[in-house]
Amino acid sequence: MKAIHFTGLGIAGMADLNEPELAPGHALVRVMASGLCHTDIDVLYGRYGNGAFPLVPGHEYAGVIEAVARDVTGFRAGDRVAIDPNIPCGTCRSCGKGLTNLCESLEAYGVTRNGGFAEYSMVNSNHLHPIGDLPFHIAALAEPLACVQNGLGNAHAVKAENALVFGAGPIGLLMALSLKAQGVDDVSVADINESRLAFAQSLGLKPVVSGSSGLEVTRKAFDFVADATGIAHVVQDMIAYTADGGTALIFGVSVPDARIEIAPFEIFRRQISLVGSHSLNRNIPEALAILQRDDGMMAKLVSHRLPLADVLPFLAKGTATPQTMKVQFSAG
Repeated sequence: MKAIHFTGLGIAGMADLNEPELAPGHALVRVMASGLCHTDIDVLYGRYGNGAFPLVPGHEYAGVIEAVARDVTGFRAGDRVAIDPNIPCGTCRSCGKGLTNLCESLEAYGVTRNGGFAEYSMVNSNHLHPIGDLPFHIAALAEPLACVQNGLGNAHAVKAENALVFGAGPIGLLMALSLKAQGVDDVSVADINESRLAFAQSLGLKPVVSGSSGLEVTRKAFDFVADATGIAHVVQDMIAYTADGGTALIFGVSVPDARIEIAPFEIFRRQISLVGSHSLNRNIPEALAILQRDDGMMAKLVSHRLPLADVLPFLAKGTATPQTMKVQFSAG
């Protein structure tokens, strides 16, 4: 089968690999759509995970079951499914508390085990979720949307009257649209790129230029503020835009050695909640339900649907443009 293959640190190419042999408890999935995430690039360059090379990347995917092992019940060949990539141990302290995304030995399809940038993927049946008639390219958004939902849930964000998201990339816009989908009508998005802000406006979001006077006048104005950039100074500055009693969510992935300065007195005096979020936590069904109800706005985040080989250049730095949103491998 054709696959994108990481063979070592910073080394990626196309490969002809053997089709996975079906193991007990597993299903063979023909991948129909698989989304590119910045995490895939971080895995390639050793900034995320343990460098489990060789590896087929891709953790945002959906497809059709080709075959199931004899001991698998509840699924059969022909079923249309989305994949939950996280593979927790189930026995550590975090898993015992239900925080499987914080598992001490967390693995994941596309990170430590072969994932969705291939024609076929072997997946444990416990990680499969029916998608009904949802188009595959939309179903492949379930994983990033589940990550967003984990963050919003942890921050109790849907109780906010208004919200501000820093970063008009695909994950920031997915978060902003998720807020609107769950009843937060007043959602602003801040970015420095005007074309991305124009796109955000076309999605029904309020655009605001980062560093502008228009943003400056909204200090202490938002019940919920989130960073989806991973830029340390943006994380540091977002506290200034959080209303008294509000919540600030660190969602973007900063480099591990980044540091910020925050005045403890301000957090204390203004009763600010500072919240973190990592990955998803078994909430693919919740994300799929939102995608089923979506009016087409989230689908617009898929800017590229490409053959597998054409995804490979997007793993290189500098390939994406401001108009690039979610890049996906599409099998048809």
